[in-house]
Amino acid sequence: MEWWGELLVGLAILIGLVGIVVQILPGNILVVGAILAWAWITGGTGAWVVFAIAVAAIAAAEVGQWLVAGKHMKRAEVPWTTLAVAGIAGIIGFFLIPVVGLFIFFVGAIFLLELARRKDRGAAWSATKVAVQATLITIGVQLVGGLFAAGTWVIGALVVG
Repeated sequence: MEWWGELLVGLAILIGLVGIVVQILPGNILVVGAILAWAWITGGTGAWVVFAIAVAAIAAAEVGQWLVAGKHMKRAEVPWTTLAVAGIAGIIGFFLIPVVGLFIFFVGAIFLLELARRKDRGAAWSATKVAVQATLITIGVQLVGGLFAAGTWVIGALVVG
């Protein structure tokens, strides 16, 4: 692959990693998609091994995020539907109040849903903190998987291509 092609792949991977942290873009899908494009164009066993390792890292991160964050939420008795509805509220908030609305609406929706469910402000706020912690855990686990995949690609690009 030409140097500018690898630069574009690296840029797509970087955008994917930012997407993991910001939670606006499908980060790990971008990372694995960029590595797939690189493997396809580069060709050869080495490139496909790099792609397979990247896919395994991202798959492990996707499973790991649900296990770790889910366990965290279960201990606090916060249902996954709370995060799902809060996620939708965050997306709406992103467009109503650019960028910061995502966080305001996400946290606000968790609090209001848990307040309606628990009928106690203190318990609702505790549940909100747990849900936000679970979200941060999810981001961290996804980021580790994405960084491992990106590192695998860097090594592969140096060795293979």
